Amino acid sequence: MTRSQGAEPGEPSSELQLFLDMLMAERGAAAHTIEAYTRDLSAFLAFLAAKGRSAREASADDVRAFLAALQKKGLAPTSRARKLSAIRQFFRFLLAEGLRADDPCSDIDSPKLGRPLPKILSLAEVETLVETAARGAENAADGVARRRALRLYALLETLYATGLRVSELLALRCGVLATDDRVLTIKGKGGRERLVPLNDAARDALKAHLAAASEDEARSASPWLFASSSGALTRQRFGQELKALAIAAGIEPTRVSPHVLRHAFASHLLERGADLRTVQQLLGHADISTTQIYTHVIEERLKRLVEEHHPLAQMHLPKRP
Repeated sequence: MTRSQGAEPGEPSSELQLFLDMLMAERGAAAHTIEAYTRDLSAFLAFLAAKGRSAREASADDVRAFLAALQKKGLAPTSRARKLSAIRQFFRFLLAEGLRADDPCSDIDSPKLGRPLPKILSLAEVETLVETAARGAENAADGVARRRALRLYALLETLYATGLRVSELLALRCGVLATDDRVLTIKGKGGRERLVPLNDAARDALKAHLAAASEDEARSASPWLFASSSGALTRQRFGQELKALAIAAGIEPTRVSPHVLRHAFASHLLERGADLRTVQQLLGHADISTTQIYTHVIEERLKRLVEEHHPLAQMHLPKRP
């Protein structure tokens, strides 16, 4: 009896375990990525097991039946596409390892998706956020309130200056500025390193933040660039502070998040003529097609601008649905 037939409940099958080991060893997959693959593929393998089949025996009809079951449960097309992507990679691995003679996913189409455009803020809105954060730092009372205000201002300036992922931003250590405070060395997804320049405003904000943090004994001993009382600042806490800042700036808080500011960084660079490849490198995208979505954002914005303000727009442009 193979492990895939007799694995203990909750344990991954031998094929799945081999696949997960490959992701960790060869692709350097992060822990949360491994968890996602384990969750998606375990659900698929449990579906097969209920039909008395294993990963080595599964057919294209089995995969289609699984996807149909997910659709019947009301799972969104994006979620179904993500699960199918995991299943595709799993079967390609089994084929490459000689554990299957074919790939049952080769003729299966992905669920049709709309093309959601990233939510972004205008340049004026980002400037309002930054100005509000700067005023908050200037007017804050001494002590904890001032340190938090300076930290938020430094976070905002750094995020908009670099377009870092929030995980990359909050994982920065104090020593990152020691060698050259004009550039950050970032280790992103898949262990890929990239250099991201810092502008003067971000450097000044970081210096003020670090100077204030040095007044607190616990914070000054922390290895994290953006420390909290219990370690590195969490993304949840940063998100909460951004929402509060948005309210103070008169911007709808649901429109503001660390990821939205990353989008704003990319789209504003492209609007001002930055090269797409350069933006790809700054964002740490492995595939330029991921970066190209921002060109669609700009096109959509220009189209709206013309439709709303050009006197002859309705005569020359089709109405928006």
